[in-house]
Amino acid sequence: MTVQKSVDVKKEIQIKLAKKLLDVIILQFLSVKSMHGYEVITKIRKIFDVYFGPSTVYPLLATLEKKKYITSDWNMENDRPRKIYCLTEEGQNILAIAENSLNIICQRMSDSLLTDDDIVPADITESKTNGSD
Repeated sequence: MTVQKSVDVKKEIQIKLAKKLLDVIILQFLSVKSMHGYEVITKIRKIFDVYFGPSTVYPLLATLEKKKYITSDWNMENDRPRKIYCLTEEGQNILAIAENSLNIICQRMSDSLLTDDDIVPADITESKTNGSD
């Protein structure tokens, strides 16, 4: 694999993971500091070198708020009013579960807990459950 291809694959995987874990990433950011939406967008871009625009981030913030993982309040102190998002206790609990789950997955991958003996082809499993040995 060429160096450029390796870089491209690495970037593709990072983008895919960031997209799939975007809700967890946002909860993590808000566990450190309350933020407005544009601040979340710029932090994602800075840290992950990927751009998720307002049409991705704001609906996700609304969903997280609907689930009561975050709350929001308007900050009217600046020239431009901004909606500030804060992590709730429920959001902190969900974040802890997600972080623990991700740690377990990464640990199992790095420990190579799945051996060839643990993998059973689907057709063998189906025949045993259907009683057609």
